[in-house]
Amino acid sequence: MTVLDSRALNRATLARQHLLTRSDTSVPEAVTHLCGLQAQEPREPFIGLWSRLAGFRPEQLDDALTGRTVVRTHLMRRTVHLVTSGDALAWRARHDTMLRRRVLGTYRRELVGIDLDEVAAAGRAAMADQRPRTMRELVQALEDRWPGPPHRVLGELLVAALIPMAQLPPRGLWHQTAGVRNLPLATWLERDIDPLPTGDGDPVGQQLLRRYLAAHGPAASADLRAWCGLAGLPTAVKAVREELVVFRDERGRELLDLPDAPRPHPDTPAPVRFLPAFDNAVLGYHDRSRIIDASHLGVSVAGHRTVLVDGRVTATWTVHHHRLIISPLRSLTALEQEAVRAEAQDLSTFLDEDIEHVRLDTEN
Repeated sequence: MTVLDSRALNRATLARQHLLTRSDTSVPEAVTHLCGLQAQEPREPFIGLWSRLAGFRPEQLDDALTGRTVVRTHLMRRTVHLVTSGDALAWRARHDTMLRRRVLGTYRRELVGIDLDEVAAAGRAAMADQRPRTMRELVQALEDRWPGPPHRVLGELLVAALIPMAQLPPRGLWHQTAGVRNLPLATWLERDIDPLPTGDGDPVGQQLLRRYLAAHGPAASADLRAWCGLAGLPTAVKAVREELVVFRDERGRELLDLPDAPRPHPDTPAPVRFLPAFDNAVLGYHDRSRIIDASHLGVSVAGHRTVLVDGRVTATWTVHHHRLIISPLRSLTALEQEAVRAEAQDLSTFLDEDIEHVRLDTEN
């Protein structure tokens, strides 16, 4: 069985994530291919798409959001994602149990004795007038019946687990600041959530597996589980195993992949790329060693924006007082510094935040 080392896996990930060469695909097509973008910080998906798409303009994502081809919703791992409307409707029912369990796992004491189905029914009834509501407004409509749980807990239960919700624009639009207003997905998209198919083989799980491998493979079942938050999809993996190819990583883990997916040569040059916080290319795996060193793993979950140099997380970056500040995690060669500065200048133009200076800290 072929063993793929960390560099081979790195180049495969970069190719699947449109980080080796910027793609000329459309925004909805890119969001579809990437299986969504993590989006609890509203501006971060714009940066992620800028690093992946040739000629990307913020209004393209704005138009997708206001045109309802892309939607903000709680989905994978109970985090807010940008996904296409079709994927939101097709995947939501498969995530329902996980979403409930994660809220209960976080607030088990506060929700003891609460009938979740009754809360869900009351929440849907409150939203039946099709008026967008903040989480606070939704809780106020129900608090007389359930006065026990803290407002924040009851609100998260409703909007992140029990009722499939869309977070409406202007939340998530470029250079706009807006609070979260919720509306049921079915109301916003004018189509019901797809019911879970009956029968064997977990067909929705099979689709999730194929789509995940197209954007993240080769990968182990544990990586798939870490990405979506579901329990490894063993039935789906068993159902499609015959159509997949199998590799091993250097630790001996079994890696699954689509047979015709790109796996570039490990020596393929990788350009500098600036990534947003919580980017798919980093968080889409249980074992992130293909893209980030173990000593820097904390960077990937602490909300730091990162810089890829030779395909690996090598620096963090931020914008402060009209400066784009880059903080390397290791010493950079002169050529690497030049490439980082050049990409940073292009990013400064894109961000349109009156950035006057790019500062590359030379001490790590």
